[in-house]
Amino acid sequence: MSPPDAADGPKRAPAEARDADRALVAAARHSAGRTAAVLGCAVAAAAAALAEPAVLGHTLDLLLRRDPSGPTWTLLCAAVIAAEVALDAAAARLTGEVDGRSTARLRRLGTARLLRTAPHHAARHAPGDTAARLTAHATEAGKAPAAAAHAVASLLPPIGAVAALFLIDVWTALAFLAGVPLLALLLRTFARSTLTSVARYQQVQLATAGLLVEALAGARTIAAAGTAERERARILARLPELAAEGRRMWRAYGGTTARSAALMPMLLYTVLAVGGIRLSAGALGVGELLAAMRYAGLAAGVGGVTGALAAVVRGRAAARQTAALLALPVFEHGRAELPEGGAGTLELRGVRVVRGGSAVLHDIDLVIPGGTTVAVVGRSGSGKTLFAAVAGRLTDPDAGEVLLDGVPLRELTAEALRREIGYAFDRPALFGDTVGDAIGFGSGPDPGREAVRAAARAAGADAFVRRLPQGYGTHLADAPMSGGEVQRLGLARAFCHAGRLLVLDDATSSLDTVTAREVERALAHEVRPGTRIVVAHRLSSALRADLVVWLEDGRVRAAGLHEELWRHDPDYRAVFAAGPGTAAGAQAAPDAAPGAGAEAEADARRMPVGKREVAP
Repeated sequence: MSPPDAADGPKRAPAEARDADRALVAAARHSAGRTAAVLGCAVAAAAAALAEPAVLGHTLDLLLRRDPSGPTWTLLCAAVIAAEVALDAAAARLTGEVDGRSTARLRRLGTARLLRTAPHHAARHAPGDTAARLTAHATEAGKAPAAAAHAVASLLPPIGAVAALFLIDVWTALAFLAGVPLLALLLRTFARSTLTSVARYQQVQLATAGLLVEALAGARTIAAAGTAERERARILARLPELAAEGRRMWRAYGGTTARSAALMPMLLYTVLAVGGIRLSAGALGVGELLAAMRYAGLAAGVGGVTGALAAVVRGRAAARQTAALLALPVFEHGRAELPEGGAGTLELRGVRVVRGGSAVLHDIDLVIPGGTTVAVVGRSGSGKTLFAAVAGRLTDPDAGEVLLDGVPLRELTAEALRREIGYAFDRPALFGDTVGDAIGFGSGPDPGREAVRAAARAAGADAFVRRLPQGYGTHLADAPMSGGEVQRLGLARAFCHAGRLLVLDDATSSLDTVTAREVERALAHEVRPGTRIVVAHRLSSALRADLVVWLEDGRVRAAGLHEELWRHDPDYRAVFAAGPGTAAGAQAAPDAAPGAGAEAEADARRMPVGKREVAP
């Protein structure tokens, strides 16, 4: 899934580049000492490489003259060469450490931001897209700090070599400088073309990874529909584009290398020719000519600069992909705590939620007294799940506020929020090694074995868990479960950590009618008392609720007792027309206690639609 407003990509490019550079700086700071050591070793190795031609040339002249100091200088040559080799080895080892630490840092930052943002913001990136950003692209970006150090060090030999050429002989230096503009042009063209190609390559890679993960998640559906070949073609549709960008990227690299390989011999031969003329004129010695040739080779070492520059370019391009996760807005929390002994009174004041430029929930005002069980009903797309998310602060409203026992949810600490507000979902994700761990999973302290089993009993999961090979100690990977069994474990987890507000978002949709009613009874009598918000599709859930909130097109169409809504509004009855248990609902009104309908109708008249309050 791509972020909205993809057409604004060119406008966001500078901001993305800045975010990427900031992410790389943060990664470099995490290993500042090691990165500095890489730079120090690389610079020292470059200095040794610069000293080597001068020492070799001078040693050669001394040996040709049979100077007594010749053997001493020979040992010095060996020491310089050994130092260069040792420093290169140290830089290589440190580079591996910096790459690993920087990659880990970027992954931690990206994962932390994903977990600290609202779920709908995290959903901007498809699972495959996110996985690629945190794996391959983070790895490539993690190489950038050390690559930058090597790139800086790689500039020292060419620059120092040109300076040494001037010190040895001005004419040989000028002969070499004649080809420098061509070298500079090669580097500039390479940097521009490679950055564009790498960015496009990584974008296509992300899209392909997203499609692949999507197909893997829906493998059973694809197999059942017989559309494997169609999905294969869909996933691989952009493979030619990926190949084209890859070829373009490597053509740029290969072309630069080839042209530099052709240019360098020409420069070396030019320097050799001028040096030979100067040698014949007596202006240069044999050792100086040898040094001049070695320095010309160092000065023309564009290959080292190109390789280092390529690594930095690839790292920056990859960092843009990883930094997109770091740009997700943080879900901020306050420092407030809930009052002791609060009943769980929930209030929504002028709540408005916008998605994609359109209001999905419209100016909702609602008071739910503590201890009330509320059924949220409505047709598909009416905003039920978003209402549930706002009620427990899985997302924040764009306008208005939500309060629990008089405290705005935005002002609560993260610990208080998740301790006192629990969720159960229609498709729960199970975390932990064992089934027992999955039920006890939560932000608070370990609930203990008895609490886990009590929650499982309340959710109707204890019987099938006991039939597993190791019972509650069975590893999740070794516990094949149906959708209903997984849903019961999700309910058990919510019951185990129930606070003063519990939100069930279609959490019994995969349960049979008998089990669902058993869960409803357990929720009323065996789970910690508190306020319940139940996103309901079953008529029985609405029938047993203290209050029904009926949503239509993101607005509260009505709020009141199920019996009254059923008796007086055919549109309300139509909400359940296609659902199970309609006949049971038809009997709800006749089975009501005498006078209950009149009292509920009077209450409904006293309370304006959209601002209802009922006694627990």
